[in-house]
Amino acid sequence: MSVGELYSQYTRVWIPDPDEVWRSAELTKDYKEGDKSLQLRLEDDTIVQYPIDVQGNQLPFLRNPDILVGENDLTALSYLHEPAVLHNLKVRFLESNHIYTYCGIVLVAINPYEQLPIYGQDVIYAYSGQNMGDMDPHIFAVAEEAYKQMARDEKNQSIIVSGESGAGKTVSAKYAMRYFATVGGSASDTNIEEKVLASSPIMEAIGNAKTTRNDNSSRFGKYIQIGFDKRYHIIGANMRTYLLEKSRVVFQADDERNYHIFYQLCAAASLPEFKELALTCAEDFFYASQGGDTSIEGVDDAEDFEKTRQAFTLLGVRESHQISIFKIIASILHLGNVEIQSERDGDSCSISPEDEHLNNFCRLLGVEHNQMEHWLCHRKLVTTSETYVKTMSLQQVVNARNALAKHIYAQLFGWIVEHINKALHTSLKQHSFIGVLDIYGFETFEVNSFEQFCINYANEKLQQQFNSHVFKLEQEEYMKEQIPWTLIDFYDNQPCIDLIEAKLGILDLLDEECKVPKGTDQNWAQKLYDRHSGSQHFQKPRMSNTAFIVVHFADKVEYLSDGFLEKNRDTVYEEQINILKASKFPLVADLFHDDKDSVPASTTSGKSSSSKINIRSSRPPLKAPNKEHKKTVGHQFRTSLHLLMETLNATTPHYVRCIKPNDKKLPFHFDPKRAVQQLRACGVLETIRISAAGYPSRWAYHDFFNRYRVLVKKRELANTDKKAICKSVLESLIKDPDKFQFGRTKIFFRAGQVAYLEKLRADKFRAATIMIQKTVRGWLQRVKYRRLKWATLTLQRYCRGYLARRLAEHLRRTHAAVVFQKQYRMRRARLAYQRLRRAALVIQAFVRGTFVRRIYHQVLREHKATIIQKHVRGWMARRRFQQLRGAAIVIQCAFRRLKAKRELKALKIEARSAEHLKRLNVGMENKVVQLQRKIDDQNKEFKTLSEQLSAVTSTYTMEVEKLKKELGHYQQSQGEDGSLRLQEEVETLRTELERAHSERKILEDAHTRENDELRQRVADLEQENALLKEEKEQLNNQILCQSKDEFAQNSVKENLLMKKELEEERSRYQNLVKEYSRLEQRYDNLRDEMTIIKQTPGHRRNPSNQSSLESDSNYPSISTSEVGDTEDALQQVEEIGLEKAAMDMTVFLKLQKRVRELEQERKKMQTQLEKREQQDSKKVQVDQPKNDIDVDQDADLAYNSLKRQELESENKKLKNELNELRKAMADQATQSDSTHSSPDSYSLLLNQLKLANEELEVRKEEVLILRTQIVSADQRRLAGKSTEPNINARTSWPNSEKHVDQEDAIEAYHGVCQTNSKTEDWGYLNEDGELGLAYQGLKQVARLLEAQLQAQSREHEEEVEHLKAQVEALKEEMDKQQQTFCQTLLLSPEAQVEFGVQQEITRLTNENLDLKELVEKLEKNEKKLKKQLKIYMKKVQDLEAAQALAQSERKRHELNRQVTVQRKEKDFQGMLEYHKEDEALLIRNLVTDLKPQMLAGTVPCLPAYILYMCIRHADYINDDVKVHSLLTSTINGIKKVLKKHNENFEMTSFWLSNTCRLLHCLKQYSGDEGFMTQNTTKQNEHCLKNFDLTEYRQVLSDLSIQIYQQLIKIAEGVLQPMIVSAMLENESIQGLSGVKPTGYRKRTSSMADGDNSYCLEAVIRQMNSFHTVMCDQGLDPEIILQVFKQLFYMINAVTLNNLLLRKDVCSWSTGMQLRYNISQLEEWLRGRNLHQSGAVQTMEPLIQAAQLLQLKKKTPEDAEAICSLCTSLSTQQIVKILNLYTPLNEFEERVTVAFIRTIQAQLQERNDPQQLLLDFKHMFPVLFPFNPSSLTMDSIHIPACLNLEFLNEV
Repeated sequence: MSVGELYSQYTRVWIPDPDEVWRSAELTKDYKEGDKSLQLRLEDDTIVQYPIDVQGNQLPFLRNPDILVGENDLTALSYLHEPAVLHNLKVRFLESNHIYTYCGIVLVAINPYEQLPIYGQDVIYAYSGQNMGDMDPHIFAVAEEAYKQMARDEKNQSIIVSGESGAGKTVSAKYAMRYFATVGGSASDTNIEEKVLASSPIMEAIGNAKTTRNDNSSRFGKYIQIGFDKRYHIIGANMRTYLLEKSRVVFQADDERNYHIFYQLCAAASLPEFKELALTCAEDFFYASQGGDTSIEGVDDAEDFEKTRQAFTLLGVRESHQISIFKIIASILHLGNVEIQSERDGDSCSISPEDEHLNNFCRLLGVEHNQMEHWLCHRKLVTTSETYVKTMSLQQVVNARNALAKHIYAQLFGWIVEHINKALHTSLKQHSFIGVLDIYGFETFEVNSFEQFCINYANEKLQQQFNSHVFKLEQEEYMKEQIPWTLIDFYDNQPCIDLIEAKLGILDLLDEECKVPKGTDQNWAQKLYDRHSGSQHFQKPRMSNTAFIVVHFADKVEYLSDGFLEKNRDTVYEEQINILKASKFPLVADLFHDDKDSVPASTTSGKSSSSKINIRSSRPPLKAPNKEHKKTVGHQFRTSLHLLMETLNATTPHYVRCIKPNDKKLPFHFDPKRAVQQLRACGVLETIRISAAGYPSRWAYHDFFNRYRVLVKKRELANTDKKAICKSVLESLIKDPDKFQFGRTKIFFRAGQVAYLEKLRADKFRAATIMIQKTVRGWLQRVKYRRLKWATLTLQRYCRGYLARRLAEHLRRTHAAVVFQKQYRMRRARLAYQRLRRAALVIQAFVRGTFVRRIYHQVLREHKATIIQKHVRGWMARRRFQQLRGAAIVIQCAFRRLKAKRELKALKIEARSAEHLKRLNVGMENKVVQLQRKIDDQNKEFKTLSEQLSAVTSTYTMEVEKLKKELGHYQQSQGEDGSLRLQEEVETLRTELERAHSERKILEDAHTRENDELRQRVADLEQENALLKEEKEQLNNQILCQSKDEFAQNSVKENLLMKKELEEERSRYQNLVKEYSRLEQRYDNLRDEMTIIKQTPGHRRNPSNQSSLESDSNYPSISTSEVGDTEDALQQVEEIGLEKAAMDMTVFLKLQKRVRELEQERKKMQTQLEKREQQDSKKVQVDQPKNDIDVDQDADLAYNSLKRQELESENKKLKNELNELRKAMADQATQSDSTHSSPDSYSLLLNQLKLANEELEVRKEEVLILRTQIVSADQRRLAGKSTEPNINARTSWPNSEKHVDQEDAIEAYHGVCQTNSKTEDWGYLNEDGELGLAYQGLKQVARLLEAQLQAQSREHEEEVEHLKAQVEALKEEMDKQQQTFCQTLLLSPEAQVEFGVQQEITRLTNENLDLKELVEKLEKNEKKLKKQLKIYMKKVQDLEAAQALAQSERKRHELNRQVTVQRKEKDFQGMLEYHKEDEALLIRNLVTDLKPQMLAGTVPCLPAYILYMCIRHADYINDDVKVHSLLTSTINGIKKVLKKHNENFEMTSFWLSNTCRLLHCLKQYSGDEGFMTQNTTKQNEHCLKNFDLTEYRQVLSDLSIQIYQQLIKIAEGVLQPMIVSAMLENESIQGLSGVKPTGYRKRTSSMADGDNSYCLEAVIRQMNSFHTVMCDQGLDPEIILQVFKQLFYMINAVTLNNLLLRKDVCSWSTGMQLRYNISQLEEWLRGRNLHQSGAVQTMEPLIQAAQLLQLKKKTPEDAEAICSLCTSLSTQQIVKILNLYTPLNEFEERVTVAFIRTIQAQLQERNDPQQLLLDFKHMFPVLFPFNPSSLTMDSIHIPACLNLEFLNEV
C-alpha cells in the first residue's frame, strides 16, 4: 500500500495548531511523491497549503474513520498517535460525558468536576463478576479485574492511581476501596470494610489542603494494602505514607490553605469541650491565614470536623486521645503567633514572658514555659572541650520555630497513621492483598524545589515499572498467539534514574553536601555542574548558577537549588525536642521518643501483610540533629521508594491515570493543551507508542470474517473454514506480509491496516451504494416520466372538456336569451290588457255600488221601524208582569215573616243551652288568646295615647284656667270691650283642640293600619321560613347522598391502598423469610466449618436434625385472659410503635373499650372485696360457743384459701407466659427489615392467645371441681371416723355433689390440709354414728337450701346493681346526647350534617364492636363445648374399645376348638396408620431419599397426599404428639433435602409442589367452611376432627416461600450467564449486525478461553425445560405464572443493565435484534399459555429501549416522539442510551449533543428515581392461592417403589 493511496483526495489528516494542539483537515487533491506541500481544507472551509519536509518525509498524521471515533479503548484505533488519542478522549468526554477510557492496560479517568450517578451499589453489582472488556470503562471494572485475578491466580494485586493535583486521584482510589469493601465484605462482624472507608476522612483532614489547582489536594502519597483471607473476604488493611508536605504547615501561597484540620478545629472552637484550646477564627492565626481566604466554597468545616471525629471514634481512638490530638494541633497554631522581638545588635532575639500564645502553646503541650521561651531564642553548640549557648538572629529563630512546628505536625501525622493501622490490623492470617497506590503525578511549576524533585523522581521509578510491565504483557500476548517476536524499542528511563540515585548522583551529592559543616546550596549546584555536565539527562541553565535542569521522561524540569539542603536536613534543635519529651502529657512525650520506640505506623502493621514480601515502613521519620537523626529526607525517601517498587514488582499492577481537563474547575470543559501535557506526563502516549510499534490491532477470525466478508469473493465463501478464508482475503488485499500476522485465535495488524481495510470496505459499500443509487434513480425517473405523461393526458382531457363545456354554455345562454325575450314581450302585452281590464272593472264597481246602496238604505229604514215596534210591545208586557210579581212577593214576605218568628223563638231557647256554647267555643280559645293579646297591645297603646291626651288635657285646662284668670284681670281692667276678643281666642283654642282630636284619630288609624301590615309581613315571613326549611331539608338530603357517594369512593380508594400495603407487607415478610433462610444456611455452613476445623472424634450432631422452625411450629401452651391479650397489644404498641404492631383502628377502639370494661370490673371487684371483708369482720365478732358456725367458717376459709392458692399459681403462669409472649412479639418486630411486623404473625399470636385462654378456662373449671370434691369427700371421711359428738359441724362445700374417686380425693386433700386448714376431730353421740350421719344429712340439706337462697339473693342484688348501673349509664348517655344536641344547634347546617354522620359512624362502630365481642364469646363457648364433646367422645370410644376387647377375650377363653374367622371387607377411609418407631423410616423413604423420577407416571404430589393421610389418622386417634412429631420431622426432612440439592431445579420444584399441596390439603380438610366450598360429600368426610393446624399452615407457607425463593435463585443462576449473549450478542437475524474493531481489553486475562456464546433458542429451550418440570410435578399454575414473571423481569433487568453499560451494543442493529428476540419470547409465552402472567409487562423497559435505538434522532419532533414513547425508562436511562448510541458504519450518523439536550429539557418535569440501573435481584412477592384437589384420599394408590409396606390402610 503506497503513500499515494493513503494520502488521496478526501483523506482527512491532523495538522498542528497553536490553540487546539491538533486540527483536522481534508486533502483537496491527491498527494504525489515529491510534492513540497499539501493542499488542505480546514473544517471552516479555509484552504491552506501545508508544507512538507521533503528530506524527513514527515507527512501529517492520518485521521481514523468516524466509525472508530469514540471507542472505549484507545488501542482499538487504527492510527495510534497523539492527535487520535486526544480527539477520542475529547469526543467521549464532551459529547458522550464518558469520563473513563481504556488505553491498553491503563484506565484514563478525566475529572468531570461534577457529581455523576455512576458509583451506586447497583453499578457495583453490575460490574461484579463481569469481564473487563464486556462493560464500559469504569474504575469498578479495574477493581473487579484486580479482585478476579487475585482470586484466580492467587497473586497479590496493585492499583496504581496517579495524576497531577486536582485530577481526581484520591476520589478514584476511594471508589476502588469502596468496591472492594462491597464485593469482598468482611466475613466476621468486625466491619473492617467500614473502618477502611472511615480512614479516608481522617487522612483527608490531616493530609489534604486547598491549592490553586484543587480544593482537596492530597499533599502526601499513600499505599493502602487491603488484606483478604482464603475466601477473599476483607480481614484487615495497612497504610503507608510518603513525603508529607511539611512546609505547608508554616507557609501557604496565595489563594491556598493549610491542612484542613486546622480550619476544622477553628470552626468547632465554640464547642464546650474545646474552650481550653483558646482558639478563635482561622484569620487570627498566622499559620492558617497566609493564603488569604480561609474558606472553601461549598465546604462546611464544622460539619467535616464532626465527620472526622466520628471516623476517629469508629477506628477506636479514645476520646482522651482525640482531645490530645486537637491540643497538639491547636498548639501549632499558637506557636505560629508567638511574637519574636529582635534586639538592637541584630544577633539576638527575645520573647515576651507575657506572650499569650506562648503560654497557650506550653499549657497545651504540658511543657515548661521558661525553658521553651529560652531555647526558642538560643541554641547549644557542643565541641570536644566545652559546650556553648549561642543566641540566634531573628531569621534563625523564625526558621527554628517553623522547623519545630513542622516536626510536631509530622510526628503527629505519623502517630495517627500508626493508630489507623492498629485499628485496621487483624490477627487472622492474610492470604492475599490488593494494594491501592494514591501518589502524586509528575509536577512542574514556575519554581520547582525539593518536593517537586522527589515527586518526579518517584514518577520516574513508576514509569520505568510501567514501561517494563506493558512490554512484558505485549510479549506474553505474542507468545500466546505464537507470533514471531521481534524486540520493540521503547523508552528506557534508567539513565535518568541513575542520574538521581546512582553513586555520586544528585541525591548522593546532596547528602554529602549536607554533611559539610558550611555546605551551601550554591556549592552543591556547582558540584552537580562539575559532575554531570556530560549527562544527556542533565543540563545547566544559561542564565543561572543556582539552578539545574533534569530531562525527565515527561518533560524538562528546571529546579532551583535554594532550600534543598535545609529541606534535606530537616533540622530541628535537640534542646526543643528534649523539652517536648519531658511533657507531662503522655501522648506528647510518646511522639518524640527515639526511633526504636516510635516505630512508624506501617512497620508495626506490616506483619499482617503477605508472607511473600517483607513490607516495612515507608514514612520517613523526621530527625533531630543528633547522632540518632543522621538520615536525610532524600535518603529515607529513596529507601521507602525502593520498598514500594519491590512491593509493586511482586504484584500484578493495574494502572489508573487521572487527567485534569481544565484549570478553572469547570464541569465538562476540555482544554486540549492541558490534557496533552498530562497525557505525555502520565505515560499514556508511551503505551500508545509501544502498542503502535508492534501489532496494535487484533481481530478474532470470526469477528474479522463478519466485518469484512463483503470483501470476500463469492467462490471463496464456499469454503467452510473461516480461518482459511481470512488468510486468502488478507493475502489478496494487503501485499506486504509484514503488515499482518496470523495468530492462533486472532489476526494481528500493524498500525493503519485496519483503517485501510475499512477504506476498502467503505469503497465496496460505496460502489454497491452507487449501483443501488443508479438503479433506484432510473426507477425514480421512469416513475417520474409516467407520472408526467399521466399528468399531461389528464390536463388535455380537462382542457377539452372545458372547451366543450364553454360551447355548451354559449348555446345554452343564446337559447335562454330568446326565452327571456319571448317572456318579456308576453308580460308587457299582458300588463296592458290587465290595466284596461282593471279600469273597466272599477267603473262597473262604482255603478253597481250606487244601485246597491240605494236598495240597502230602503231596507234599513224598514228594519228600524220594525225594531221600534218590537221594543214598545215588550215594554208594555214587562210592566204588566212586574205588577203581578210584586203582589206575589208581598204575600210571600208575610208568610215567611210568620215562619221566621217561630224559628227565632225556637233558636233562642236552644241558645240558652250549654251544648250550643260548647260547639261555638270549639277552636275559639286560641283566637280569644290572640285577640286578648291584641287587645292588651291596643290597651297599652291606648293607655300611652290616653296618658298623652291627659297630659295634653291637663296642660290645656291649666292654660284655660290661666287664660280665665287673665281674662278676669283683663275684664276688670278693660271692661266689656275685651270680652269679645277673649271669646274669639276661646273659639280659636277650641278649633285647635278639635284639630288635635282629629290628628289623634288619624294617628290611631295609622297605628292600626301599621299593625295590620306588620301582622301581614309576619305571616309572609313565616311562610318564607317554611319554604326555607323545605329547601334546607332537600339540601340536607342531597348532602347526605353526596357524602354517601364520597364515602363509597373513599372506601374504594382505601381498599386499593390496603391492597397495595398488603402487597408491600407480603413482600417485606417474604424478604424476611428469605433473609431468615439465608442466615440459617450461613449458620449451618459456619457450624460445618467449625466442625471441620475442630476435627473432634466421636458423635457430632447433625445441624439439620433440629428444625429452626420447631419452636415456631410447636408453640408453648399459652395461658392468658382477655386482660393479658389487651395488655400485650398495648405493650406492643408502646414498645415498637403503632405501625409495627400492625393494628387497625378497629382493634385500637376495641382495646380502649376493653380497658374501660376492665376498669369497671376492677371497681366492682374492689367493692365485692370490701363487702367480703366487712362480712368477715362481722363473722369474727360472733360468739365462740357456736361450734357449728366455727367449723363452717373453717371450711369456707379452707375453700377460699384453696381457691386463692389456685388463682395465685394461675396468675404466676399468666405473668410468665405473658412476658414470653411479649418478648416473642418484640423480637419478631425488631427482626423485620422494613420495621413492620407481619400482620399474619400478629394474628397468629392473637389466635394462640385465644386458644390458650379457652384451654385455661376449661382447666381451671376442672381443677376447681376436682378440689371441691376432694374437700367434700374428706369431710365425709372424717365424719365417719370421728367419735366426738359435734352436731353443729358442717361437712360439705358447694359443688360437692359431683362424683370423684373417694380415695384419690382424700389423698389429695391431705396435702392441702397440712398448709391451709385446721383439722378438728368430729364426735358423735353414739358409736355407730347413725345419729350424727342423720343430723349431718339434714344439716347438708339445710346448708344447701341456705346456699341456694343466698346465691339467689346475691344474684338478685347483682341484677339490681347491674340494672342501676345500666340506668346510670343511660343517664350519662342522655346527658352526653343533650350536650351534643346543644352543641349541634350552634353549628352551621353543613357542620351539623357532618357531625351527625360522624356520630352515626361512631355509634355503628361501637355496635359493631359489641357484636364482634358477642360473636367471639359465642365462638369461644362453641369451641369449649366442642372440646368437651371430643373429650367425652374419646372416653366413650375408649370405653367401647375396652368393653369390646374384654368381650373378645372372654369369647376366646370360652372357645375349646379352632374356629376360622372370616374378615369382612371394609371400605378404605383415606387414612394411613404407622407405628411411632416407623416415623424416621417414613420420613427417609418419603422425603429424604425420594427421587422425583421414582414417581413418574403416578399422581402428582403423591408424597403430600400420603403425609396428609398419616396426619389424618393421628388426628383420628387424637394423638397430638404424633401430629406434632410427624409435621416437624417432615419440615426438617424437606429442609435437609433442599440444602443437599440447593442447585437442583427439579428437586426444588418437586418439593415446592408437594409443600404447596400439603398446605392446600391442610386447608381443604381443616373443617373451615371457607375452604370447603368446592369439596364433595366424600371429601368432607376426610376433614380433620380433633386438631386445628392453623399454626402449621403458617409454617408450611413460610417454608413454601423459602423453596420458591430457592427455585428462583436456581433458575436465575442457570439463565443469567446466557442472557447477555443470547439477547444482545448473538445474531438472531443473520448479517444484520456488524462488528467494530476492538481494543486491548477484549483480550484481557480475565476472559476465559473458549466460546461461551448462547443463542436465544438455548434460553427458550431452558425455559421449556423449567416449564415441563414444573407442569409434570403438579405445581400450581398460578405459581408457574409467578415464576416466569420473575424470570422475565430478570431477563429484562440484566439485558437493560448491560445495554446501559456497553457502548458496543447500543446501535440500530442491536435494537432490531432485541425486538426480534422479545417477539420470540412473547410468542413462547403465548404458546405456553403464560401471557397472563404479566411477564410481558416486566419487559416493557427493554422493549422501549429497543425502540429508542431504532427511532430517528434528529428533529425536535423526534425528541417529542421519544419522550412520549419511552415512559417506562427513566430520564437518566434515555440520555445514557443516546450517549452510548454508536453507528456501526460510516453511513449512520451520531446523536448530536443538541438533540440530547432537547430530550433532557423535555424530560425535566419527570420525577424519575436517580437510579440508573435496574435491580435485577428484586423479587416480586409470591402468592400461594388456595387450590383444592378433586381427588379423594381413598382413591390414592401407594406404589411399591416407595417401600412403605409398614403403612396400614384404615
